[in-house]
Amino acid sequence: MEKTVIRWKLAGFFFVSILGTLLHFLFDWTGESLPAAFISAVNESIWEHMKLLFYPMVLFAAIEAKRFSKLIPAFWCIKLSGILLGLILIPLIYYTYTGALGISADWFNITIFFFSAGAGLFLEAKWAEKGFPCALGKNTAIFLLCLIAALFTLLTFFPPHIPLFRDPATGSYGY
Repeated sequence: MEKTVIRWKLAGFFFVSILGTLLHFLFDWTGESLPAAFISAVNESIWEHMKLLFYPMVLFAAIEAKRFSKLIPAFWCIKLSGILLGLILIPLIYYTYTGALGISADWFNITIFFFSAGAGLFLEAKWAEKGFPCALGKNTAIFLLCLIAALFTLLTFFPPHIPLFRDPATGSYGY
């Protein structure tokens, strides 16, 4: 089982990395279409880049659920934890390094995305392997993932005017 989980997490890393990269460009490729705005980055803000991690990880979770949700009792809680770790790492690392160095490098921002995806999936693998107990139920974990998706949608269209939502290239906010 352990080797199977590791293979799935490695596949998940490639899946999330490729789909997240494609979603980065989807909004532009579709002529800035409204439907694309729901799941892809509408600007270069940190918030919009967090969407690029969230949706591929949730989609991969749905794929994994068919294989593992019955074998791993806390499956959805573990998935929620991995996704949250990835989402937290993106702004944490970005604001730490840009605050410390006073610069933002595109190559490093891309590295943050891949690192955050890998860290979230690694956490999931370790917790699945150790039989992580979950205080939340399956339905609560799924509800929280749906709530996060709703927040991504709402705050893409009605972003607060704080740095997390500001496009550093244009100074604009949201859709």
